[in-house]
Amino acid sequence: MTTRVAAIDCGTNSIRLLVADLPDPSAGPEAPLVDVSRRMEIVRLGQGVDKTGRLAPEAIERTRVALASYAAEIEKFGAERVRMCATSATRDAANAEEFRAMVRQTLGVEPEVLTGDEEARLSFTGAVRGLPADAEPPYLVVDIGGGSTEFVVGTRDGGVEAAISMDIGCVRMTERHLHGDPPSPDEIAAAEADIAVAVDRALTAVPGRKAATLVGLAGSVTTVVAIALGLQEYDPGRIHHARVSYDQVAEVTADLLAKTREQRLAIPVMHPGRADVIGAGALVLRVIMERAGMPSVVASEHDILDGIAWSLQ
Repeated sequence: MTTRVAAIDCGTNSIRLLVADLPDPSAGPEAPLVDVSRRMEIVRLGQGVDKTGRLAPEAIERTRVALASYAAEIEKFGAERVRMCATSATRDAANAEEFRAMVRQTLGVEPEVLTGDEEARLSFTGAVRGLPADAEPPYLVVDIGGGSTEFVVGTRDGGVEAAISMDIGCVRMTERHLHGDPPSPDEIAAAEADIAVAVDRALTAVPGRKAATLVGLAGSVTTVVAIALGLQEYDPGRIHHARVSYDQVAEVTADLLAKTREQRLAIPVMHPGRADVIGAGALVLRVIMERAGMPSVVASEHDILDGIAWSLQ
């Protein structure tokens, strides 16, 4: 018998909802979850957190509006269980209790502020279920968020072997380094150096250089892959499990960093809320591939949101 659940992932840049039907546990580990509804809103909850250490009132209000809409969706579809997880921005903020109180009032559940390790493990679970047979283990799964990037190494059967979270998300790197429109060569070089130090630490800790397949998660990765594929509209079905080369990622990254925000907005697959931070997200992906020696990346539309849903089984 299936179980209808609702998962909410509230990150630094976006808040996402998945209402899904989980298979009966007796169906086995390969049985998929079935989407009922997937939604995403760019709310930029982590606006300025890297600099101020606090969640901005207007960012909390944007998140409240999105969350109220999600609460109505959850009620409409009759989810039996609900889990909301908050990630990097709410780990860092001094006024995180204001955010938690808003969530309790709006959604009626307590948000769980994940540790970096918990975030990484949920991302891995969501990503590796259903990978194609030609995706050879062990896997290095990277989830490039707004405030942080999670690195996880493991196998489909054995699960997570090691995980670490690093503060090199696309919003954080943009706010810290990429101030020009487009950013200057010096700004890009400073961002790349910052990212490289964190990536090297992460790849040693997990250890990522021993992995056979790189799996990339979240909007920065899927947007880069959509551009590399030449899509004229964002098509999750074509992006999910698509494999693109390092050379393609490097070409897309250089092009994005050379464009103005207005030029990036004109790219057919670009979400308007991602246009100002996609250059940094692409740079994080490119540096990871370079430092890990990965010739290609497999994109996954299934990530921490799916992992949160699976945790309710």
